[in-house]
Amino acid sequence: MASLLLPIIYVSFISLGLPDSLLGSAWPSMQLDFEVPLSYAGAISMIIALGTIVSSLMSDRLTRKLGTGKVTAISVAMTAAALLSFSFAGRFWILCILAIPYGLGAGSVDAALNNYVALHYKSRHMSWLHAMWGIGAVTGPYIMGAVLTGGRSWNMGYRIIAVIQIFLTAILVMSLPLWKSGRSDGMEKGRTWKKALSLKEILKLGGAKEIMVCFFCYCAIEQTANLWAASYLTLYKGIAAESAAGYAAMFFIGITTGRMLSGFISMKLNDNEMIRLGEVIIAFGAILMALPGSNALSIVGLILIGLGCAPVYPCIIHSTPAHFGAENSQAIIGVQMASAYIGTCLMPPFFGLIANHISVSLMPYYIIALLALMAAMHEILVIKTRKR
Repeated sequence: MASLLLPIIYVSFISLGLPDSLLGSAWPSMQLDFEVPLSYAGAISMIIALGTIVSSLMSDRLTRKLGTGKVTAISVAMTAAALLSFSFAGRFWILCILAIPYGLGAGSVDAALNNYVALHYKSRHMSWLHAMWGIGAVTGPYIMGAVLTGGRSWNMGYRIIAVIQIFLTAILVMSLPLWKSGRSDGMEKGRTWKKALSLKEILKLGGAKEIMVCFFCYCAIEQTANLWAASYLTLYKGIAAESAAGYAAMFFIGITTGRMLSGFISMKLNDNEMIRLGEVIIAFGAILMALPGSNALSIVGLILIGLGCAPVYPCIIHSTPAHFGAENSQAIIGVQMASAYIGTCLMPPFFGLIANHISVSLMPYYIIALLALMAAMHEILVIKTRKR
């Protein structure tokens, strides 16, 4: 049953990535239609992120009550409905309202699927599945770009992605019996797990705070590099803006390629070793970016940061049941997801203030500082949970 379900989970991870970059690629056209300032995209993004944080924190209770399969199907259906509704929205305030179910649908499914894979599949599958997310994140803007290039409006791009999500929802509904082969919804071998943990109870678990900080720092590193790499290359290294945009895309190419490779490397190294390997590669990449002189070194450094990021996210998730026990893993992964989105929301804008008031040249040092905190928290986590 688990082998039959795996292809569906792979497709689900592609589906998770499809909407993630859609707003950014569509917004230049949407902004003109809605006649609002360019910066208003940030408001929609923040509402989506807040909804994702809330649903991530609720994922433990929802998954125990409904099961991973139903949570996944319902969440994807909510996202599909929000995307389809986006395509018919005629006012900006309507987009803001629709962003609520958009975000709520994303958080629970992300946490539930990650926990299910962590419990039932090997580490290599976690890496490959997150590579599938990368494929989805690249495909969404590509579809939107093809629609706009073809002379159609952004509305059609959203409708195409919505139809794909609706099709996937149908597949997930039909696959519900398969999810019962490995219950992660509160039952295991006929035994009922303890009730869902409150946030206060989660924070009392040894290592919980550390793993939350790890996720916060990781996503802060990833999104800071994603948001500010092109500006760093243009403003500090003097590379032309159009070229810098292409070089900045190599960061996500590095992540996606790295996750494909990580799946094979994880057959030899355990999760903690993979995380440490990733941290070393990120550090080396950041140092290369910080070196004065050659622009080529900065570009290679950016690619290495992407490659280093590749194993960290999936391996931290996959190691969660080993650190905290299967009965606590869904609750922990839920707060990890929430911490991740908080890091994504807060830290890239914070570096923007640094870049604006001091210098964009500090980006590699900012990444190194976040990396040092993440590495320290990870080692403390390993020590605190070693005897479990």
